[in-house]
Amino acid sequence: MSSKGGGTALSRRNYRLASDTDKPKVTGIVNEKLLSDYLHHVFPASSKHGPASATYRKTLNFQDLGAHLERLLSEDEPAEDGTDQVEGRLGPSTVVLDHTSGFEGLLFVDDDLLGVIGHSNFSSIRATTCAYKGKWVYEVLISSEGLMQIGWCTLNCRFNQEEGVGDTPDSYAYDGNRVRKWNVTTTNYGKSWAAGDIVSCMIDLDEGTITFCLNGQSLGTAFSNIKMGPGLFTYPVEGYLPLQDPPTADLIKAHRLLGYMKTVLSTFIDTQEEKLTEKDIGSWQLKGEPTVLVTLAHIFNYFAPLMCKVYLVEDVLMSFLLGILEGGGSVDEHPLIQQLLDLFWLLMEDFEVNECLKQLMMSLLRAYRFSPIIPDLGFQVTSLMCQGSGVHDFLFSLAENIYLIHYLRLTTAILRHEKSRKYLLNNALNSITFDVLRSVVFFYIKTPLRVKEAGLEELIPTTWWPTRFDKEGKDEKDLRHETADERMRRRAYERGCQRLKKRIEVVEELQVQILRLMLNNKDKGTGEASRYIFLNKFRKFLQENASNRGNPTVLCPPEYMVCFMHRLITAVRSYWDEGKRKSTGAISSEEAYVPPQLFYNGKVDYFDLQRLGGLLSHLKKTLKDDLATKANIIIDPAEIQATSMDDLDEDEESGAAQRPSGAAAMGGALARPSWLSSPTLGRANRFLSTAAVSLMTPRRPLAPPEKVKVRSLPVEQRTEEDIEGSHGNDGLLLGRPLEEPDQPITEKSLLEILDGIVMMYNLSVHQQLGKMVVVSDDVHEYAVALKDTEEKIARCPGRRPDILEELQKSQKVFAEKLNHLSRRLAWINATIYSKEKMLDVYWLLRVCIRTIEHADNTGSLFAFTPEFYLNVAMNSYSALKNYFSPSNSMDELPGYEDTLTQLAAILAKHFADPRIVGTGKLTPLSVQHTLQHTWAQCSAHF
Repeated sequence: MSSKGGGTALSRRNYRLASDTDKPKVTGIVNEKLLSDYLHHVFPASSKHGPASATYRKTLNFQDLGAHLERLLSEDEPAEDGTDQVEGRLGPSTVVLDHTSGFEGLLFVDDDLLGVIGHSNFSSIRATTCAYKGKWVYEVLISSEGLMQIGWCTLNCRFNQEEGVGDTPDSYAYDGNRVRKWNVTTTNYGKSWAAGDIVSCMIDLDEGTITFCLNGQSLGTAFSNIKMGPGLFTYPVEGYLPLQDPPTADLIKAHRLLGYMKTVLSTFIDTQEEKLTEKDIGSWQLKGEPTVLVTLAHIFNYFAPLMCKVYLVEDVLMSFLLGILEGGGSVDEHPLIQQLLDLFWLLMEDFEVNECLKQLMMSLLRAYRFSPIIPDLGFQVTSLMCQGSGVHDFLFSLAENIYLIHYLRLTTAILRHEKSRKYLLNNALNSITFDVLRSVVFFYIKTPLRVKEAGLEELIPTTWWPTRFDKEGKDEKDLRHETADERMRRRAYERGCQRLKKRIEVVEELQVQILRLMLNNKDKGTGEASRYIFLNKFRKFLQENASNRGNPTVLCPPEYMVCFMHRLITAVRSYWDEGKRKSTGAISSEEAYVPPQLFYNGKVDYFDLQRLGGLLSHLKKTLKDDLATKANIIIDPAEIQATSMDDLDEDEESGAAQRPSGAAAMGGALARPSWLSSPTLGRANRFLSTAAVSLMTPRRPLAPPEKVKVRSLPVEQRTEEDIEGSHGNDGLLLGRPLEEPDQPITEKSLLEILDGIVMMYNLSVHQQLGKMVVVSDDVHEYAVALKDTEEKIARCPGRRPDILEELQKSQKVFAEKLNHLSRRLAWINATIYSKEKMLDVYWLLRVCIRTIEHADNTGSLFAFTPEFYLNVAMNSYSALKNYFSPSNSMDELPGYEDTLTQLAAILAKHFADPRIVGTGKLTPLSVQHTLQHTWAQCSAHF
């Protein structure tokens, strides 16, 4: 690092030879003539100088290469006029959001100042550029379907929490959520937008008009005779200038340098024959040849700084890497990406490769998240130059047919590179994979809101819906009465659904591969294994979602959580069963459960979530002796003191909390909310004195095992040893009770991930499963209405053509709606309610049942079990019964009758269990409701 001119300049690695005398010292540098031919081949002179014959051209070596390359790169550089200003526009050349003074309300602005999320009622923000003359345009990428108004305002506008752009006389806005335009008053305008749509905002200051486009299609003039102020804020549309010009000079330079790099990768130096030969670029390997490395070092001296800019990463680097994968085949068949990443880490400064990888992954995330879906799960991206920067601008330029699946394949290829994977897990993926705002995007398959644009009409050309109903109005399941036409139509629809399902399964398999890479625990050669980095980030993700239940803007969307949970189950089960095959004593994933010691040994953080016996601070005090007796665990007195001093005073007249004796009951804890709990009540001084006595005189049998003092560890402070254990340390399984079998289960890190999966289901997955059922209900309601209308048409008298016309209009509307809903239902059944997804939820139900049974065997320590295990056991059963039918039936689940018998027995046993207090979950109504179904279905077993 060096200081220059009062600023700080970062030094770059230098691979140049200092002089000709150094050349003999470097093994592998070719002779002078071959080197000159090679360098001229890689860096040919510009055609404007005319072709240079090999006989007359100047000899080129590494000492001259720097100046030669500098001259080539400056040839096509646009002339600079020394000013960033263009007539009709004021402001910096790079347009970003004004996060210093041009906003109102609580906002979350991205680090690059190009994205924004509102956290308060009608927050508003301006950009850093204004226009006063001519035609200008900017582009906004819609990242959610929420209520937004996007447009223009003068500098005279003053926003507040109730008024934003479009609500004042000097501002104009388009609202695609409500499909209206706003300028104090409002009228219908445009079309509805969806996440992933691009809105172009155009202003003609010469004519005084404002127009909006949605995905390149004009919505018509929205406003005329607009007011002019001291200045106005503002995609490439003919006749309109972008507020921000593309970095033309950098683009030309980056593409030229990439061309030089491709030439190096496709050229073989035959030192025996002293000639150059062409080779397949895909077979290139980083072998340490000095001539090649020094040549590449010269290229990277200019290329590396450019790869820190998001526009160039998307337009140049991402396009190049995607092109490598376009030929098809598995990611393993394209080792060039791994070699290139090795090259990046070798020749770029760490801060450069870090920024490049972060921008590349962010670009892949955006491209994947907002890609519209067509029948082959791909899309065509036209060449876009998104230079505007209003509320949300992402620079995107790909001129080829890029399939959606390639974004996931490239993500997989990058994550296969160990050093890059660990960097991304530790840094960039902290704001991608587990950011509570951006959420788990790579594992989500979005539901199409516009069936036509999603390509489902081509994939499922024939639609079908129930046409026969029983006396109660339910769909008739007996298909014997189908006509030949109805049967043919239903089977054609089912074939279309199967085609869709197979396409989706390809994407899901790639998503599982990405998760398996993140769960790799064998890559310890370069530091902490990926799995343990992932695990700590995953736990933090769960904490954010459990602790911000009242703030939806910072939660992972439930639809994302559903997809993430299913992929994680598949990845965890595959690793679990691989471990079973290597360790014959371990159990298979079919018998998986979470051992009870995770709930009380402090190795796993449950962030103050309610336990079955109350709050953890209360349980540590009242059950400390039982922990010592049954699990050889002594709670660290310092931790007991800390939790006790935080307690509030108890109401003396309400009595102290009851203390359990052995496996006897404990109770008396106050009822609390099941998500966010406050510390329990207690008196620190009185408790600490009794705690000290108890710790000094533990009740244990003769020759007891050595007791272990434990205290809770923050997630970020845990190490692999804390999780997996080592010699004499059981890790997550510390404190095994005598009732728990002494046998290996699986890798301990997988147990914690399994625990997190159960928590995920409780946080929002169950709620989302119930929400998506509404589409099936809508199909049923419209099918009933259509059938009723058709019957009325058949009965309509010929003398009433007016009534017949109205009925036929209704018939057409209902049929069009059913065509749309039946295709959307096919998508939902493939992604949410498929047989495979049902088996995942069923597996989770059995995990919870076994976990509760094992915890129950520990007597009083059962009280430490998190409340959500009982919630998930009941809710997952409810989902299996109510949400997955009629597409899939519980009768088809393996061993479902025995499972329901176990669930019924658990609910009956624990309904009045005094070890369970204050949960508010096992109410008589909820237990009765569940037991009615479980006992009814399992009655043959009693």
